[in-house]
Amino acid sequence: MFSLISDVDAHPLFNSGEEWIGDYRIQISTLPEIPAVDEKIQVLLRVVDVDFQELENFTLGIRIFYHGEQVDAIMPTSYQNGHVEMDYIFENSGNHVFRVDLYDLAKDGGILTYTFNISAQNPFGYIFISAVTMGGIMTAIIFVYVYLSKRRSKSKV
Repeated sequence: MFSLISDVDAHPLFNSGEEWIGDYRIQISTLPEIPAVDEKIQVLLRVVDVDFQELENFTLGIRIFYHGEQVDAIMPTSYQNGHVEMDYIFENSGNHVFRVDLYDLAKDGGILTYTFNISAQNPFGYIFISAVTMGGIMTAIIFVYVYLSKRRSKSKV
């Protein structure tokens, strides 16, 4: 069978990513997909080898940066399987850089550092955007109603 589409990927989540370094891949995502400031979220990590098998017995730490400054760290911890879930609370809205460090897995025994961007939103931002959008829609409806009313009254005369 001949196909015009050779490869298809699912739509990636907003705050998700994956990166290969050497023989290891880390995937990261957040629950909810768009975290809100001052609300607890879950950071989900998956660590696999070149055969896509989850790693066993590895050490992982995370350094979190905001505007170029380190604002938080999750100390290196040993994990027994490649699926890691941790709770986190963002204190600021905007882009945060997560530097995920895998210890003792590099060929030289050093640290493999993976970099991911995770955004947090201010919940009032959604309310503001929704209010502006609704205001614009209502204004358009009123203008259309007035225009059609004037047009009907002219056609009757």
